[in-house]
Amino acid sequence: MELQNYLSILRDRWIPALIAALLVLGAVVGFTLLQTPTYQAKNRMFVQTQAGGSVTELNSGVIFAQQQITSYADLATTPLVLEPVIEELGLDSSPQDLASQISTSVPPETLILEITASSEDAGQAAEIANATAESLRQTVSELETDGDTSSVELTVIAPATTPSSPASPSLPRNLAVGLVLALMAGVATAIIRDLLDNRVRRPEDIEKTFERPVIAKIPSSRDTKHLPLIAAQHPQSLQAEAYRDLRTNLQFMGLAEGQRSVLITSSLPGEGKSSSAINLAHVIAQSGARVLLIDADLRRPSIHQYLSLEGNAGLTTVLIGEAELDELVQPLETEGLDVLTSGPIPPNPSEMVGSEKMEQLLATAMAQYDFVVVDAPPLLAVTDAVVISHHVGGALVVARSEAVKKQQLAQALQKLESAGGRTLGVILNRVPTGNRGAYSYTYTYSSDESAVKPSAVAEAAGSVTPAPTTETAVAAEPTRPQQLEQDAPHDELGPYLRPTRRRAGRRRASTRPDDPSTTPRPWPVTSVSRSEDAPQ
Repeated sequence: MELQNYLSILRDRWIPALIAALLVLGAVVGFTLLQTPTYQAKNRMFVQTQAGGSVTELNSGVIFAQQQITSYADLATTPLVLEPVIEELGLDSSPQDLASQISTSVPPETLILEITASSEDAGQAAEIANATAESLRQTVSELETDGDTSSVELTVIAPATTPSSPASPSLPRNLAVGLVLALMAGVATAIIRDLLDNRVRRPEDIEKTFERPVIAKIPSSRDTKHLPLIAAQHPQSLQAEAYRDLRTNLQFMGLAEGQRSVLITSSLPGEGKSSSAINLAHVIAQSGARVLLIDADLRRPSIHQYLSLEGNAGLTTVLIGEAELDELVQPLETEGLDVLTSGPIPPNPSEMVGSEKMEQLLATAMAQYDFVVVDAPPLLAVTDAVVISHHVGGALVVARSEAVKKQQLAQALQKLESAGGRTLGVILNRVPTGNRGAYSYTYTYSSDESAVKPSAVAEAAGSVTPAPTTETAVAAEPTRPQQLEQDAPHDELGPYLRPTRRRAGRRRASTRPDDPSTTPRPWPVTSVSRSEDAPQ
């Protein structure tokens, strides 16, 4: 794993990482504050021998002192030295307890002996260090006496003084250690949570785990709940551009002639399959193709509610033979886009979508339209999507970021492909803009006339009127969108979604601001003979 991956994980998991770091840092600070302060005082003594005046005798004395000084350091913590100290200071402790408060050291290449005493009382620490040094001096003098004179003499060169600050705990040192531990704990927490997280969050989760291409990443937006057809209502938004990328990617998916149709489904309800189907159909129609959007979710249909269309007659009505396809498709203001709603909810949805009549309807639709988009129920809930997948060019599975689990997506893909369905790829929906793989930039390459004002994007219920390109072509933006949840009912969304009073299938003059001659067409536009004598 590269450094960039670790930084991305920290960006995605910064909240648990910060919590772990604060907990560790708080624990270190709390431990420091709860510790009893301990003071240390140091007494320094010089060891010398009584040698003669010759050079040889002096060298011999130095060598002897160097050999003995370590023994004197050990002698300082013995009862022979400490019992007089306890008696002198009136301490209520044993020689063993007092020895645990005293430490000795000898700096390298010196004849200096350091005695350090520790105590919770600063004054007592200095008294113990000085008393121990004096007791050691007397004990060594007695042990090294040869006749009336001692061959070794210990001289105090720096008596212990009362310390002004405790030696432990050291708040600066503990804070430094705490910061290092907090950083390590935060990074470890982020990495562990990322490894244990079984939700689909990033394109890499799908591409590495399932070896399926992510052909579109739809960024999350606060307007997503309010504007199901965001590609039309905010054409300069990141979401609209993502759907245009999806349209371009579908161009290279190898859909056979006569099979230019795609099934939009998901693993679970609420992942945004219906809004994805609506926006995909819209951007394909914008490229100059004639598109039919079919709501084949006969259990919880929502497209007619999203688009404020008539839902009492539709797919079900055609399948039972009460009407023909041309009689029930409802055109939208988006030029070239027709919609076939679900119609009444039948008692046997799976049997109806799997019938020969459904296969014939799809074949007719693909013959009359350049492209067909089918919105189907979730894969894990029912088998409807699997049945329909045999009659279309391929299936796109919508996976909502941070919502669907990897096991659920794996089951959905396996269910679709085990029945012979063709999976074109995965649409990762509602990707947080700060997440890895999401769009992290905005588009500003536009002329002054077509630039989108910030207020137009900030207000979901604004009115925007783009400049017409012909005398008879003016497209109006929505004026009163209602708040709604993905795949949930809502009210009228505006003229973009309002059907016109014309016979099904009749085409009007183009109202798109794009010049068809310069707009790329991902699939060839077929020439269809249609009735032109119906009233407008």
